[in-house]
Amino acid sequence: MLKDKVVFITGGARGIGYGIARAVLEAGGRVAIGDLDESAVSAARTSLLAEASAADDAVFATVVDVTDEPSVEAAMRAARSCFGFLNGLVNNAGTVRLGRDLEAGAKDWQVQMEVNVIGTHNCCRAFAEKLIETDQAGAIVNIASNCGKVGYPNMAGYNASKAAVINLTRSLSAELSEYDINVNAICPGGVNTPMLMEVAEVVGRRIGENPEELFKTMVPAQLGRHIEPLEIGRVAVFLLSGHANIIRGQSINADGGDTPY
Repeated sequence: MLKDKVVFITGGARGIGYGIARAVLEAGGRVAIGDLDESAVSAARTSLLAEASAADDAVFATVVDVTDEPSVEAAMRAARSCFGFLNGLVNNAGTVRLGRDLEAGAKDWQVQMEVNVIGTHNCCRAFAEKLIETDQAGAIVNIASNCGKVGYPNMAGYNASKAAVINLTRSLSAELSEYDINVNAICPGGVNTPMLMEVAEVVGRRIGENPEELFKTMVPAQLGRHIEPLEIGRVAVFLLSGHANIIRGQSINADGGDTPY
């Protein structure tokens, strides 16, 4: 489905980002994975090559700070130097600060907005500008969250940041359609990731429950199990492909039916 596609994935060293990279490789594409942690992204490259039985030149790993425009531009430039071009982007890098909002400081909100929203904007702009300059079509998938549609407690700043990503997706879709750049978002929920475990640890301490036992219950009710990152990756693969051309500016729920809108 993604033959001749090269996809840049932020936050690609673990969790959903890693699952998306794996899915892109399975679909015949190549990937550039970016992450803040140099050792983690290097290890992820090695694991991806082994798990997907991919050719050595199918995965490029680089350090990127999505909140820093020069870092984003340098990372994408390095990826283009490796592959010759990029025609897919997945904005997956994200962070969360947990706790009651009345106890949160401005810095808690600021870091979530900088990474989750401004970081997404920075990457979209750097990616799209080059496509427009070279008259290439492409696709962008932003990883939002069902938190952007549902106001879950103890994570108000994160909820707000993901709601912003959903609206940014609709805005960019309208702006970039004339350049044949398709923009959509995925709203995951209940995914088996370190971030969800972090949520379980914070909530568990607050309500006096064992975090590991609580984590086991944090599953989509209709599905009855956690969603795996690779499953989110396969949704992303479809949205990155030409088969999704009629889907534009949408925020696709991938949370096992938990969010009905």
